[in-house]
Amino acid sequence: MTDFSNALSVAASGMRAQAQRLTHVSENIANADTPGYHRKITSFEAERGVGATEGAVRTGPVRLDQTALPVIFDPSHPMADDGGSYEGSNVDLVIELADAREAQRSYEANLRIFDQIRQMSTSLNDLLRR
Repeated sequence: MTDFSNALSVAASGMRAQAQRLTHVSENIANADTPGYHRKITSFEAERGVGATEGAVRTGPVRLDQTALPVIFDPSHPMADDGGSYEGSNVDLVIELADAREAQRSYEANLRIFDQIRQMSTSLNDLLRR
């Protein structure tokens, strides 16, 4: 039963990590038009330490994309400088939508694994009861 528990923990950690990734993607999309906003980037790393399950993952530290911000010419914008320009955000909606789709698919794959393990565990318990 420990193997089932470990497998469930690994699948659950994958779902948590993908959910956190989707949170950052949604923040990036929400701030796509915010002047001076830098895109948030999330990476995954293996869980380590006492009590960590082998194979489990978590999100690493959030980093800001250091790509140069585009300069937008709009003299009527309240944040425009004397030259009529301001820095926009470096969020590319196409990239964010692709990241969201990838995170969604990864979450669904982890959910299917979680469900398969749960069904296997239930079947094993039913066999042992007979």
